[in-house]
Amino acid sequence: MPDLESCTWCRSESSDERLILTLHIQPGAKRTETVGLHGDALKIRLAAAPVEGAANAALLEFLAGIFCVPLRHVTLRQGAKSRRKVVEIRQAARGPDALFKATGIKLNADSGS
Repeated sequence: MPDLESCTWCRSESSDERLILTLHIQPGAKRTETVGLHGDALKIRLAAAPVEGAANAALLEFLAGIFCVPLRHVTLRQGAKSRRKVVEIRQAARGPDALFKATGIKLNADSGS
């Protein structure tokens, strides 16, 4: 897993109090999981349909669980009706590499969609 300085899909703001993630979401998958890189975003499959905000809610719950924070600390900043989303996580107990530890994915610069 690359360090935060070389990461294109995540950044830290306000003295590491907030993580900002750029995500590419694939709703309607069989299960919720981190897939890998999709351009400059991290691809996540969601086992929720993109109907009436269900996929957005599932994404926020998934991220809250991965980063060990209350749901109120996870905010959708951009992309409520788009596959490309920007999410803010406040006071994350884990770093961005937590998204890969749960799935066993290893990222490198050559990873694709």
